[in-house]
Amino acid sequence: MGLIKHMAKEAMREIGNKSREFYEFVLPPVDMYLDDSSLIITIDMPGFKKEDIHLTMHGNVLSINAKKKDTAQEKYDIICNQRPNIIDKKIRIPLKIKNGEEKVSSAKYTDGVLVVEFPTESSGKKISIE
Repeated sequence: MGLIKHMAKEAMREIGNKSREFYEFVLPPVDMYLDDSSLIITIDMPGFKKEDIHLTMHGNVLSINAKKKDTAQEKYDIICNQRPNIIDKKIRIPLKIKNGEEKVSSAKYTDGVLVVEFPTESSGKKISIE
């Protein structure tokens, strides 16, 4: 019976590892919306500390990098571990960012949610209709 229990535990561990790898590739979920003068991006990143999250802009691509230390693996015999420990996500900004303000104008991390705001500019001239 001990061998079957050990094999089941190993199978669950492997499933957990593959799930975590998948989630690290796909996650975090991202929402984008516009208000009058800004593009706002909301990113769910529960379990990460603010100081472990790094944002950078390259052209119109926002890079989000985060890594957390999993202390549970050091203390316990883990059976299933699906939550991501690493986030490496690139988000293409679909609008023109205000000239001279290509940097993130505002970023806040509260209760596991990162909110990033970019000032935007209209890219066209308004046309009146007669």
